[in-house]
Amino acid sequence: MAKLILTNEVAGLGSAGDVVEVKNGYARNYLIPQGFAVAWTRGGEKQVASIRAAREARAIHVHEEAVALKDAIEGTKVRLAVKAGAEGRLFGAVKTGDIADAVKAAGLGDLDKRKIHITSAIKSVGEHEATVRLRDDLTAVITLQVVAAK
Repeated sequence: MAKLILTNEVAGLGSAGDVVEVKNGYARNYLIPQGFAVAWTRGGEKQVASIRAAREARAIHVHEEAVALKDAIEGTKVRLAVKAGAEGRLFGAVKTGDIADAVKAAGLGDLDKRKIHITSAIKSVGEHEATVRLRDDLTAVITLQVVAAK
């Protein structure tokens, strides 16, 4: 088992600044090369503190702000125009960055694409849902209206 300090949020594992133990292969082949984690060292406690401070600075601090953003996101259908074939199948799939850009274009605010989770791959036009974690204790459901781009 390898002990690591997460530098980014990893779904199902933890948030930035968390110290986790994972299997050696997962650490060596995925987390460290992708930049999601660094090896834990005795001097890493200072690094953990700075990562957590940066995470707190990026977080939405005021709970009322987060609730207002959640209400705005859930009360609006976000329109997303993508390239599609004749039968409504997309060329590729909708990614979290595309969703974040569409939410920003709809005037609902900036979302971190790493906090958006797509439950099943979006590969066709129509109405789909994705979730976004606004805070550790608050999530919102984004309703996407995926249409073919002209």
